[in-house]
Amino acid sequence: MSDTLVAPRTRSWIFYAALLILFWGVWGAFSALPATRYGYPDRMIYCIWALTMIIPAVFALRGATFDRRRAATGYGLLIGLTGAGGQLLLFQALTMGPAYLIFPIVSISPAITVIMAMVLLRERISRLAVVGLIAALAAIVLFSVTGAAADDSTGPWLLLAVLICVAWGVQAYFMRKTATIGVGAATTFGWMAISALVLIPFAVYSMGGIPTEFPWQAPVLTAGTQILNAVGALFLVMAFTRGKATVVAPTTNALAPALTIVVSLVVYQTVPTLYGALGIALALIGSTLMVYSDEKRGMAPTPAVQSAHAAS
Repeated sequence: MSDTLVAPRTRSWIFYAALLILFWGVWGAFSALPATRYGYPDRMIYCIWALTMIIPAVFALRGATFDRRRAATGYGLLIGLTGAGGQLLLFQALTMGPAYLIFPIVSISPAITVIMAMVLLRERISRLAVVGLIAALAAIVLFSVTGAAADDSTGPWLLLAVLICVAWGVQAYFMRKTATIGVGAATTFGWMAISALVLIPFAVYSMGGIPTEFPWQAPVLTAGTQILNAVGALFLVMAFTRGKATVVAPTTNALAPALTIVVSLVVYQTVPTLYGALGIALALIGSTLMVYSDEKRGMAPTPAVQSAHAAS
């Protein structure tokens, strides 16, 4: 019955956020290999990612009670479809517009999560945490900035980038929202895996079928990297069900790219740009301030969580 109980805010979110940063940070450093080494299509990478979601889903649901309430189903599908749908839209946007303009727009999604959590869940953060939040959001944008020349052109990709930003910001908010109504992380992630699988036919249709001209190393390498992505997504859900969305969203979104840069520095012997180095510094400073502030304020549940307990 543990999966149907309200998950109060506890210090354990830091542990799961750290695992998320580790998995997504390493995944980020190697995620481009299938495309750069073999020219593997992005939509096939999506399909394989969706299949790898089954592995952590089975692990998470083992011994847990799958919540079949209407609210759990609705929120679960909303979380899953906004996440997986955003992935498909991202692949489409990258075929239409410049990546160095698309990613900075998408990277602002934690700001949407924070605003929704403060307004709808009445989460509050201290002044110290606000400083950390600003630093983390600035770091996220800096990680997406490249030295490429500016491109002032706009097109359909701009609308897609905005939609992805909103979708992922909303997804993160509802990850936290589900915990306040008693939906556990296992159920939420189960619906995420189901939603990802449901969208596979759309990805295959957009490719005109499953491509078979690539060597076996391409899908194997893709599966090896995307399992890191899938497991990291499970840790993301577990972090959101235990921590404040106003802290978890900017912290994880800032530190994962920072680790990616560090891993790339070690593996590929690449030197980070000035923007990257500044982003790492801001990510560390901002995340430290938010975590310290959250610890200092104590682990009292948010008003929304208190209301959920009172209603039960």
